[in-house]
Parts: sequence; C-alpha cells; structure tokens
Amino acid sequence: MPELPEVETVRRGLEPVMTGQTITTAAVNRPDLRWPFPPRMAERLTGAQVLGLRRRSKYILADLSTGESLLIHLGMSGRILISGAMQGDFYHDHPAPAKHDHVVMTLGNGARITFNDARRFGAMDLLDTALGDDHPLLAKIGPEPFGNSFNETYLTERLKGRATPIKSALLDQQTVAGLGNIYVCEVLYRAGLHPARPAGELPQKVVAGLVPLIQEVLAEAIEAGGSSLRDYRQADGELGYFQHRFRTYGREGEPCTTPGCTATIGRIVQSGRSSFFCPACQR
Repeated sequence: MPELPEVETVRRGLEPVMTGQTITTAAVNRPDLRWPFPPRMAERLTGAQVLGLRRRSKYILADLSTGESLLIHLGMSGRILISGAMQGDFYHDHPAPAKHDHVVMTLGNGARITFNDARRFGAMDLLDTALGDDHPLLAKIGPEPFGNSFNETYLTERLKGRATPIKSALLDQQTVAGLGNIYVCEVLYRAGLHPARPAGELPQKVVAGLVPLIQEVLAEAIEAGGSSLRDYRQADGELGYFQHRFRTYGREGEPCTTPGCTATIGRIVQSGRSSFFCPACQR
C-alpha cells in the first residue's frame, strides 16, 4: 500500500501538469472502485479548473473551481499516469486505452491523466472543499509529520500510558498521518527500538527523538521517489528507488547494516503485518 512518500511523489508529479488547467473531458469507465463513484462524477469534473493539488495523509486532493475537491486514494495497485505533457526532460505520448483505465481526464493543455487500477482497491470521491476535513476518510486523521503540530510535546502526550506496541502506535493514523509499515520499520531501526516495546514505557527523551527520525526517513524517501515493491510507479511511470536504502524492511536473514553489529535482521508478525528489526540493535 503506498505510504506518504509515494503519494507525495505522485502529487508533485501531477501538480505542474494539472494546476491552472481546465478538465475539458472526463470519462468514468465503471461505476465503482473500492466504493461507488459519486453521482455524475464525469459531469461534475468536466469544465472544472484545477486550482491546486495537496496531500492529506495518503490521499491526494485536487481543489476545483466548482468548490469541490477530487479525493484520490491509490490503494494497492492504483496508478496515476500522465501522457501528452512534458515531465521534466521526458514526454510520453498518449498510450492506447488499457483494460483497467477506470478514470481518464483530458486537460486544456492536451495532457491526459489516467487512473489505472487492476485490483480496484483505490478510491475516488468528490467532496465540498470547505468541509473536506469532515469527510469520513479524513476526519480522524492525526497531524501531518512535517506540520508544526507534530512535535515532541504532542507525541509524548499521545503515547503516554499506552500499552500498545510502539510499532502499532505509529501505524495508527490518528497518531500521525501517512506512516505505513515500511517507514515505521525503518524509523524504529534508526531509533534502536524493538517494534514490540510498549509505547507508554518509552522515556520522554526517546519519544522526542522519534519526531526528527520520522521526518528524516520520510524526507529521504520522498527525495528517492518513494519505494517500488510491486505496483507503485511515479506519475511519469518511473519506479521509486528508496527500497535500495532499506536497512530492515524485507531484509529478514540478511546482515544488520550497523557497523560492528554481527546480528541478522529478524521478523515478527504484529497485527497481521511483518515487522523487521535487528535483535541486537533494537531494544
């Protein structure tokens, strides 16, 4: 499932192509993805100008001149591809329509934005921009990790007294927005924390140190274009490459990368998800 760095990378790829452009035509080729599309979605998109693109947690929001915002969630296999426009040094011609091209938007500059999702776990919705924070998918999400409200005071208070493992606490989207399994594993490795350690037992100094580490890992992943494991692609069709920098995720049985450590990376299952860690470095 794409996490914050992958979604932010896609948003940054879409922004220069879509912002300020009018959606001249919109085609919705099926009634639903993970959930039904909103009524008259193609009609409501057609003729709208894209005022800007932003991200909330793992969602992309395209604000429209109609007072609505298009909410996009990539799901497990969703891809947003751009054709007919320059993307940095690259230009992609319009491809032939593909089987799983479920939503296709043509812009006034000739660009085409295609949402392709083979497994249909993605989602799109239209919401009132002014009331967007009240949308059921957004209402309970915690602070953005790069925002001013995510700081050591907040995180210390949020984790205080919680018996849940620190891995689960950081995966909770009400604690911090956008973190998923990959990047929590990487953060806990850098912090030297075992994923099963109770969150409420961590000293305040340790909790405070998690804030810059979370920001550091996410910033590095965004710079690398995210992590491509199975289906993820950037908006220009290229792979992300942060997976080549993984220190724990997916490295079970491989040597720990900490200088002088002779242990190998282990794995446990927490709430149905694999947690990768170094048994010597993470306590």
